[in-house]
This record gives sequence, structure tokens and C-alpha cells, in this order.
Amino acid sequence: MKLTKSEEQLMELIWQHEKVFLKDILLSYPDPKPAGTTIATLLKRMQDKGFVGYETFGNSRQYYPLVKKSAYFSKEVNGIIKNYFNNSALQFASFFTASSNLTPAELEDLKKIIDLEIKRREK
Repeated sequence: MKLTKSEEQLMELIWQHEKVFLKDILLSYPDPKPAGTTIATLLKRMQDKGFVGYETFGNSRQYYPLVKKSAYFSKEVNGIIKNYFNNSALQFASFFTASSNLTPAELEDLKKIIDLEIKRREK
């Protein structure tokens, strides 16, 4: 299942807080803040999709993520690679490095990350 942009924005807040009440979610939004009913509707949809769970405390619900951020974004990136780059991570990496505005220092950092991953996989 995929999240809409609004759901992703809300999910980001839940990932940041780990456990959060609706009132705290609303406080985390920048102005103009969405209506509480809008957030409640998004939370219900995200529960139905299996992204969010909750515990009840009196009349309040404390929401928490059921999906790790890294797992969600890994799936999203892999979907992009599959759909736009013929399932080739190499084509994706080539496109990303050529078309992004990475500085030479950032490219060096990326190279170091790749070199470390190569060493890790060779063991």
C-alpha cells in the first residue's frame, strides 16, 4: 500500500514522535493547521492501510507507527527504480548523480559510502 502526500506528511510526524496523541500531532503542523477532523480521517485511512496503530487512554488515542520509516522509503525507492529505471539500480544511481546538484564534496561522501558498502559485502 502507498500513502498519499498528506498521509506521508502525517506519517513523518508520527515517525518523529514514535508515540503521539492527536493534540500533539496538530501542534506539530505548521500554520495554517489542518482541522482535527481532517487529521482524524487521515489517521483512520492509515490504520486501514496498516501503517498506524493506537492505544486508548480514556477518551484519547495514542498513535504509533506499524511500519518503519526505512522500510517504507526502501519500498518507495525500489518502486521508482523498477518503474522508471528498468529495475536497474545502476541506471538510477547514474541518473541521480548526473542530474542532481550534488557538490564535489557530497559526491566524495557518496563515494565513501559506496566504498564502505563494497568492503562490507566482500566480507
